[in-house]
Amino acid sequence: MKKIAIVGSSGGNLYSQGGNNPQKLLGEVLTQAKAADFEVAFVQFVAATTSLDNIKEDSVVSLYTLDSNGDLTLSEQGELSAINETVKVLDANLAEQIEAKEIEGLVVISADPKSNNKASAEAAKNTQIPVAGSGGSAMGVYEQMGCNVVSSTGTTGTTDRTRAVAYISALAKAHDHKYRAVLTSSASASAESTTVWQRINVRGIMFAAMPAFIAMAIMIALGQIGSLNSWIVSVTGNESASFSAIGSTIIGLLPVILAAIAAKQVSGFDEIGVVAGIIAGAMSTNGGVIGGIITGILAGIIVYYVATWALKNKVPGTTTNLLSGALGGLLAGFVGMFLISPIAAFLGNGIRNLIDQILAYNAILAGLVAGALIWLAIMGGVYHAAILPIVLIEMEAAGFSFLGAVDLVCLVCVSAGITLGNVILPREKGGRTAALPGFLVNIFFGTFVEAAYPYMFGDKKVFGGAIFAGAVGGALVGLFNVKSTAYVPTFVAPGLTNEKPVQLVIAMLAAALVAMLITIWANKTAKRKG
Repeated sequence: MKKIAIVGSSGGNLYSQGGNNPQKLLGEVLTQAKAADFEVAFVQFVAATTSLDNIKEDSVVSLYTLDSNGDLTLSEQGELSAINETVKVLDANLAEQIEAKEIEGLVVISADPKSNNKASAEAAKNTQIPVAGSGGSAMGVYEQMGCNVVSSTGTTGTTDRTRAVAYISALAKAHDHKYRAVLTSSASASAESTTVWQRINVRGIMFAAMPAFIAMAIMIALGQIGSLNSWIVSVTGNESASFSAIGSTIIGLLPVILAAIAAKQVSGFDEIGVVAGIIAGAMSTNGGVIGGIITGILAGIIVYYVATWALKNKVPGTTTNLLSGALGGLLAGFVGMFLISPIAAFLGNGIRNLIDQILAYNAILAGLVAGALIWLAIMGGVYHAAILPIVLIEMEAAGFSFLGAVDLVCLVCVSAGITLGNVILPREKGGRTAALPGFLVNIFFGTFVEAAYPYMFGDKKVFGGAIFAGAVGGALVGLFNVKSTAYVPTFVAPGLTNEKPVQLVIAMLAAALVAMLITIWANKTAKRKG
């Protein structure tokens, strides 16, 4: 049986998508590894109580490792600075095991290959064992180092299970192991490891709902093709079968979807939380995206307290589920209907009106500023907390978003341009191989902007070029008044616009071209100096 190791942390963006529950996150990887006939022989995972994007050196964190029986255990707690030193010692030991061929696969989860996990990363590079992992910026470093990265993914829109399956399926393929993913679900035990209040995470709720927003955008885009809609209606004899009608239906369901996700995550009781969220969301659809989230959170809180009270008082399990789900949904639904929805609708309309007024005043300047600052926002951890929610609020009303177009053009296309520049003229030997995966993922999936980080942080010219290219792309988005969406393949995005596909393509190509040319120039300059 081949042995593999797991290293990493609860991460920045990952914290809101599973990193806040390390036992569950690591448990999924252990489960999938066992299914693929791998032995997990080493674990080193640093878990914080908040996103590592905003943590201080004296913050208390937990270190998870394997005990003498091979079971996952919380081995140490202490200040981040002290735990980091312990991790470096453990990582040096792991590096020795990798060099000795005792470890033949590496799973990296929001790891730190520049510091804490540098030794194991170097050993993985030297031995070329397969490396699979997530955490965009970290994976970009592993690829740039020359490690044998067989699976690399960001975190947005993923779950513990989907990430674990991705890691292990890639390692199984690399080692020619038979593997069938374990997809059975069990009752959630998350209620035991975190409080109901700690599980309230708006970013995580919105990420999980992204497929619904993309589906809505696709239907609205197809609905713009009048002849196709007419043909479908004539064939089915049903007006509600048109793409436009389906898009409108999905818009109406967004609050319900968000409420269901929120109630499930907050309650910690899986299906019961989902049912309560659906009931509450259906009763308060007028509140839109904001109302759906707040109502769902309230439903989850009620489910949690009703269920825990019932279980403590020896109420039968079936009755507990029925009681908590029904009461949670109804009570939250009535509060949402009469109190939350009017306020949430007012806030949502206010945000959209403010954006419209800014664009009406000077759309070019608005796009230029947004395009330049969006890189700083995502690096500073502001993007997922502030910009993404606004994108979804915009999409709720029209199916497309100004900031969604800025995201696509100024982040994804600029990142693609930077990586393409390193494919065309790499700075170092082997640089072309390291840059190509990042370029392809951005083009075909539209979701790996972190691939540009190593090049941006390694050269001020490239960093400045990314900001400048973002400003150029954003200005064109404003000039053309383009609205679109993020998190879709770049070649699909032009079809998901406010009837301005050509203008979006121009903005995308301009941003990518500027970023690529500046990167090539920076690499040429560096080569001359070298």
